[in-house]
Amino acid sequence: MAGYLDADIADYFALLKPRVMSLVVFTGLVGMLIAPGDIHPLTAITALLCIAVGAGASGALNMWWDADIDAVMDRTAKRPIPKGIVSAQSAAAFGATLSAASVFVMAALVDYLAAGLLAFTIFFYVVVYTMWLKRATPQNIVIGGLSGALPPAIGWAAVTGGLAVEPLVLVAIIFMWTPPHFWALALVRNDDYSRAGVPMMPVVAGGDSTRTQILVYSLALVPLGVSPLLLGFGGPLFALMSVGLGAGFLWLAVQVWRKREGDEARSAAMRLFGFSIFYLFALFASLLIERMAGLAPVAAWV
Repeated sequence: MAGYLDADIADYFALLKPRVMSLVVFTGLVGMLIAPGDIHPLTAITALLCIAVGAGASGALNMWWDADIDAVMDRTAKRPIPKGIVSAQSAAAFGATLSAASVFVMAALVDYLAAGLLAFTIFFYVVVYTMWLKRATPQNIVIGGLSGALPPAIGWAAVTGGLAVEPLVLVAIIFMWTPPHFWALALVRNDDYSRAGVPMMPVVAGGDSTRTQILVYSLALVPLGVSPLLLGFGGPLFALMSVGLGAGFLWLAVQVWRKREGDEARSAAMRLFGFSIFYLFALFASLLIERMAGLAPVAAWV
């Protein structure tokens, strides 16, 4: 069996939850690039690195605190701490050091507001979500989702030094996207969460209620996803993507609601979970492409 002395860079990198970190960095990049004004390339790279490191540090602190429940869940049992490769104390020190460093560098080299938002994001994810909500209420990922939704606002603040409607709408989209995304996975991993004693919605309210709530949140998400058009910062590509992908998201949510037993139910939930990742990525990518291509928002065409 591997021991603490066997830990290498890859093990510490795994503590940063790189897949989650990549989506956070991407949404932060979009917030940065759609913001008015200019930012020096080195400052922009510094800001993105700070967002990445801050997000990764949050993941490491999450694994430190949740080491006991990670060990009994199939999905997380192979993480470095449950496997005995990295000690919980080392993970805590690693996460705390990176958290402080990311906020300090953001404040010193980029912008105070961006640093404050980054600090709030780390605090909210680690203390409010991980230490409090996750084990206390089935609304854990609804409220806790705010931490994962804030990177577009951090990116915007890094450029402008302030906030505006545009980044807050992007934050709202991610916030509303989070419940159907995670609950679709929780439906499939219900036994995992039950065994660990984590009160995810399917564990507490049951599969039928969770499926209804997935549908309700999806009905709210789809029009919200189109709202950048109405607010004047979404162009023709975004119009196509938001309407088409929104229809796909809603159709898959209906399938989850309809199919409640057996392999069909499991497949429907996993399809929605996988598509939800593509939905968010493609929606934000369309804004990014339009800005880089210089496409005018739809509002300028009418």
